[in-house]
Amino acid sequence: MRDIEGKEQADLFRWLHGNYPDVYRHAFHVPNGGHRHVAVANKLKQQGVKAGVPDIFIMMPRGGYHGLVIEFKASPPAKTQVSANQKEWLNRLADQGYLAVLCRGIEAAKQQIQDYLMLTENKKIA
Repeated sequence: MRDIEGKEQADLFRWLHGNYPDVYRHAFHVPNGGHRHVAVANKLKQQGVKAGVPDIFIMMPRGGYHGLVIEFKASPPAKTQVSANQKEWLNRLADQGYLAVLCRGIEAAKQQIQDYLMLTENKKIA
């Protein structure tokens, strides 16, 4: 099975690095998905890995938000479902002041990031 979502996400980070290097420095992927040996999965769970945490965090406050959080899914026609845990995390993070969104595909994610960057920077506290 091809990892279309993983390839698109890697392409998104290459685009981010080439077009918005400062944003790239403040962005990261949370590798909490995928298939692992049971012992490794249990060890990671004990270390704080939690199901449903969104894929991409951009830790740059804008427009009154603390940062941008993206649950990333492959471009249509891929029909990857959004799990209940993923929906719960998006809602929980939105309640805590993050812009938490679902993006289906690289173009949607690029547009969301560009729209977010257009928001006014939050004032820094001295």
